Amino acid sequence: MLIGIPRESHAGETRVAATPQTVGQLVKLGYSVVVESGAGAASSFADSAYLQAGANAGSSEEALSADVVLKVNAPDDGEIAALKDHATLVSLISPALNPELVEKLSARPITVLAMDAVPRISRAQSLDVLSSMANIAGYRAVVESAHAFGRFFTGQVTAAGK
Repeated sequence: MLIGIPRESHAGETRVAATPQTVGQLVKLGYSVVVESGAGAASSFADSAYLQAGANAGSSEEALSADVVLKVNAPDDGEIAALKDHATLVSLISPALNPELVEKLSARPITVLAMDAVPRISRAQSLDVLSSMANIAGYRAVVESAHAFGRFFTGQVTAAGK
């Protein structure tokens, strides 16, 4: 089975759907992985790190035509068209907020796993991307606020704001 990791197409997106470490874990499990060249660059992951982890570097078309495609953000129209029939797309979709996107995806013979629709229960905790992204956003908000404040905070203040 081939897993594809394309570069994120949304402007300003710096995340990537898999790190070299997680790619290494997939390869150890026996999967073949193709990572679009430059997919991890905005996250400071060089193509060479993915190659060392056992992935192959490829084009956008190669990553999007894999059996399973991992993305951070929902695909655009061109990416939806590039998905091969019977592929599985794993991504943040926001189905309740994007009925047009759901319609476009349902017109294709593919399976879509909306990571943001996974229930936030203990059995599904390992799939909970919303909590981890909220944690990162909160951490960054405190760091950005401290920078904008322009002076030192008095007392003991951690990055979590306590």
